[in-house]
Amino acid sequence: MLGFFLIGCSSKNKEDIVAKAYDYTLYKSDLKGIIPLRTTKNDSIAILKNFINNWIRQKIVLNKAENNLSSEQKDFVDQIENYRNSLLVYSYESKLIDQLLDTVVNKEQIQAYYDKNTDNFLLKDNIIKVNYVKLEVNSSIKSRIKSLLLNKNENKNQLLELCSKQAVNFYLEDDEWLFFNDLLKEIPIETYNQEAFLKNNRFIETKDENYYYLINIKDFKVKETTSPLSFEKDNIRNIIINKRKLELINKMHDELYNEAVKKNDFKIY
Repeated sequence: MLGFFLIGCSSKNKEDIVAKAYDYTLYKSDLKGIIPLRTTKNDSIAILKNFINNWIRQKIVLNKAENNLSSEQKDFVDQIENYRNSLLVYSYESKLIDQLLDTVVNKEQIQAYYDKNTDNFLLKDNIIKVNYVKLEVNSSIKSRIKSLLLNKNENKNQLLELCSKQAVNFYLEDDEWLFFNDLLKEIPIETYNQEAFLKNNRFIETKDENYYYLINIKDFKVKETTSPLSFEKDNIRNIIINKRKLELINKMHDELYNEAVKKNDFKIY
């Protein structure tokens, strides 16, 4: 039934009408581009039916709104003008930022910002540095993995090679902080007091029906304490760049205003 819609068409003749609702008309050309490439015929027809049905439903509501709102309520001239103005200013500011914004933030600048604003970097959740390995519950290498994990600095390559071949999952980064809650999503540890658990546990072995887990907590920091710089560096980089954006935009506004003053481009009555 909808097969003929699949043929591209750019005209808007009477015979090209797909649907009508009140004073609104949908043409074949309005359907151009809505079907992704390499879509099957059946899927294409389903997509078209859905599009047409949504178009009709929208026009029904639009017609109801047109007939039940006063002329004043339907007058969006000011709103449209304000929206257009906002888009123009935003586009110009974005172009300026693309051309002039310095996005290079070095370690010294990050350190300086962190030192000056330490009170703003308090942890909202507990974080950890951890190594863990997830194995099949009946794995024959549990003891070997445990030994390597406890002496990782001496056996890092061996541990990595063995985990790559036989572990279900593993995480062996030493310098990266993780949220403790993210670890709990991966490993079945039940604790009602995370802070107490972290203070009293360093190496944990646990299992469930299918898997065996080995966890070596290297370091931790609890919520409401100062967040470490390494955990905040990306956040600080974004803060510094956003601050530069604001300064660049404000400078542009001031320069344009001062130029307009010199040229007498505006008057206040």
